[in-house]
Amino acid sequence: MARTIGILIFAGAEEMDFVGPWEVLTAAADGKAGEEVVLIAEHLEPVVCEKGMRVIPDYSYRDAPALDVILIPGGSGARREIENPATVNWLRAINENCSWIASVCTGAFLLVGSGLAKGYKVTTHHDFISALRGMDGAEILEGVRFVRDGRVLTAGGVMSGIEMSLWLVKELYGPETLEHTKRYIAYDYPPRAVATIS
Repeated sequence: MARTIGILIFAGAEEMDFVGPWEVLTAAADGKAGEEVVLIAEHLEPVVCEKGMRVIPDYSYRDAPALDVILIPGGSGARREIENPATVNWLRAINENCSWIASVCTGAFLLVGSGLAKGYKVTTHHDFISALRGMDGAEILEGVRFVRDGRVLTAGGVMSGIEMSLWLVKELYGPETLEHTKRYIAYDYPPRAVATIS
């Protein structure tokens, strides 16, 4: 069964939070018929990210395909997007059909703020644990690289987003594709301090 993996981008998205997972997920999907990794934003205009990188989305909210996986990066924009009804409503709408919902770093704020993490255990960047605990809707874990609670995945920061994506590759495609992907990106050690809830 072919899958579509969507990566949300927005003004102020932290570049490595989505570029790292993009590299992992596109390497894993390469050569697999129908598998697709796409960038999605509110509009099709270039998106200016946290450090100034300009990225052109593949789809807008209006024309995005059905998704099997959605990944939300962090950055200052993730906290601002909580106040954007278009983003929050789109996330809520696509959530129902996604097998996996993931965030990297402070993308957890948007995950929690949109209600997608309600009742789940999640994590975020260590500098933002207290602030995320100030929001209702999720139990916040600290001291772990990433958390898997049911179908919700959250990574603590930039490099742990890569580790989380590699874990997801194994779930989606199996151990052989995981090993191929790790070799391709020259990643030679397993994730550490992972919390698997269910």
